[in-house]
Amino acid sequence: MLCPSRATASTIFKTLRTTPRDPIILIPRRPPRFRTMSSNAAAPALLAFDNTTRPKYTESPNPKFVYGQKVDETSGGKEWVESAKNGWKTVDASTEDPGKLYALMISGIVPRPIAFVSSVSEDGTENIAPFSWFNQVTHNPPLISVSVAARPVSQGGDKDTARNIKANKEFTVNIISEPFVENANVSSLDSPPDVSEWPLTGLTKEPSLLVQPARVRESAFSMECELFQAVDIIHPTSGEHTATLVLGLVKLIHVRHDILNERGVVDFTKLRPVGRLGDISYARVGDAFRLSRAAWKLEGEKIGEFLKEVEKTQAEESAL
Repeated sequence: MLCPSRATASTIFKTLRTTPRDPIILIPRRPPRFRTMSSNAAAPALLAFDNTTRPKYTESPNPKFVYGQKVDETSGGKEWVESAKNGWKTVDASTEDPGKLYALMISGIVPRPIAFVSSVSEDGTENIAPFSWFNQVTHNPPLISVSVAARPVSQGGDKDTARNIKANKEFTVNIISEPFVENANVSSLDSPPDVSEWPLTGLTKEPSLLVQPARVRESAFSMECELFQAVDIIHPTSGEHTATLVLGLVKLIHVRHDILNERGVVDFTKLRPVGRLGDISYARVGDAFRLSRAAWKLEGEKIGEFLKEVEKTQAEESAL
């Protein structure tokens, strides 16, 4: 494993440092989109992060909901429906510029959970990077998915994470919590394949029990995974390999005792996970509300009566 020298790091990271004790300032690969109307105006100042904020459970937005109720029958719903008066923008995904399509999709498909993936290359370089095209596929067998965008062939094709997983068939996925999101974010750097991001993050490598790649000790929820399937995504028009969908079989889950509730499952208010939004924006989890699922065994008779009333009303309207 090669670690970057001071000179190499300076070149790779494009850092600004005024004195040895000043913090490193990473220049984002894409500029923030929150700009004022004037292109020459500075971005608005951001409020300091509130480390004391904790989410709480509240009622749902419409706790008195009944079957068939229209959205605009509540004050919040009415405002939401009326806001659609300006219509929709329709984007043809087959002709839209891929860069613009990327920006639009990641801003609308939100919030996204983040997989902080640790892998090892064939030459032993330990890689770690975050991916927000990530989710659970099924619990039986326990499968997770991570989509890794590919570079153009002229720039190397597969990114390090996809290449490593295809070669060694093993990786870990670690959930990122608020206290170390900056540590994790620095690993998204486009460093050369022979440079490990681990030293840059300041995070601790915890040896895994069944797979070679280490897990992140600071992560309160980590999974050791074996490659189940790697699906290369081929563009239907250009034939270009644009991404790899990695399906991982979860072999072990490591979860900290202090984030578990009395039922033995994770309490998100203690896990404090972060999610990805559009642009370079992240989000903390806010207040939560619980919604029970209707069961036909309990609600079937009531639903049947409601549907009969709907049919009756429709018949009367048709007769007019």
